[in-house]
Amino acid sequence: MSWNVFIIGHDALSEQMLPHLRHVEDYEFHELLSLDEVVHADEYPFEHLSATALAQLERFPGSVDAIVGYWDFPTSGLLPVLRREYDLPGPSLEAFLKCEHKYWSRLEQERAVPECVPGFQAIDPFDDQAAESIEINYPFWIKPVKAHSSHLGFLIEDADQLREVLPTIRRGIGRFGKPFDEVMALAELPEEVADVTGHHCIAEEIISAGRQCTLEGYVQNGEVHKVGIIDSRRDETHPSVLLRYEYPSTFSDEVKERLVTIARRFLVQIGYDDGPFNIEYFLDEENDRIWLLEINARISRSHAAIFQLVDGAPHMQVMVDTALGIAPRMPHREGDYPVAAKQMLRVFEDGWVRRVPSAEEIRRVEETFPGTLVHLNVHEGMQLSDLRHQDSFSFELGVVFIGGEDREALAARIEECRKMLSFEIEPLSSENRS
Repeated sequence: MSWNVFIIGHDALSEQMLPHLRHVEDYEFHELLSLDEVVHADEYPFEHLSATALAQLERFPGSVDAIVGYWDFPTSGLLPVLRREYDLPGPSLEAFLKCEHKYWSRLEQERAVPECVPGFQAIDPFDDQAAESIEINYPFWIKPVKAHSSHLGFLIEDADQLREVLPTIRRGIGRFGKPFDEVMALAELPEEVADVTGHHCIAEEIISAGRQCTLEGYVQNGEVHKVGIIDSRRDETHPSVLLRYEYPSTFSDEVKERLVTIARRFLVQIGYDDGPFNIEYFLDEENDRIWLLEINARISRSHAAIFQLVDGAPHMQVMVDTALGIAPRMPHREGDYPVAAKQMLRVFEDGWVRRVPSAEEIRRVEETFPGTLVHLNVHEGMQLSDLRHQDSFSFELGVVFIGGEDREALAARIEECRKMLSFEIEPLSSENRS
């Protein structure tokens, strides 16, 4: 007998990764809501999505044994709501919000790990006096209390720049803010959070000096477990832009243990249990200080294939097994390569896509470097600014998941892949600029 596992937003990557799970014969996977509904949509009507998912589950003739997902909001918010209806294992709605409502999360972090938290404050972008209400130091980073991929995130140097970006934030914040408010209405909120809605922002002092990494782990029966730590490599010109994830991390064992200890203190503080998490950190090596950037109540989809290359299974294993209430059967260092990376193929100017790598070029790359996966985000004829979920500084043409015998070999392979994957981007002419 196999377990029925429902995946919100099942996509091509999970199609490639799930067959690599250990004991894959124990699972029967089913799509719950489509990728177009939970990722590619213009709007995310949360109540409608929740009702649609519940109706689909009710029509299913078998048992509903687990509900999982690896996408950010609204998927991450649907998980606790749907699981609650079926009394399935998973973090509570309040625990989810204490991770992913950026302002509420900072309040909880300040209680649990104050030494890791920068100065911060909530900002109402619809307040005409918002620039006069700033209490933290410039420069700071402003972003909605719920968004992802640096959506509507801006580095603010002074009050005039804040006034400049507020109209842009006002125009776009409702895409995630409105459905996030629908989720918050289902939870019990403390007084200090109740008035900070999905249409608010958080301002935070800059903590991005130093090295960045992500701790992937899970909590089960109140115990916090590490799955792995991944290094993030950023662009030198645009430090907020990610270029590559590398696994395993090159941090010292002492630093890795400190990262886990910080995670444990926070997750115990908020009562997070029976689910995976990933936490992003910065290490200021000069001052030997660890900053906590953000917490996500899910695995990072970006890391699945590099866990597969190094450990022998994607960490979707942890996502599925914790949702079933069983101890994760995740292997360790049983993959084909000692190191692996997810390389983002980025450009920093808008333009028209005139050519993308052909299927034959992609096949040649994947055959030349066994285990490599190439995923494209663009197609011929599109304008780069039409891409969804981009940061404010660059456009991601695609990604390459690739392994190597060591970091030098890995870097050489990445460069070879770049040469083998040919894109042509025509810069916008003056009459095409909007």
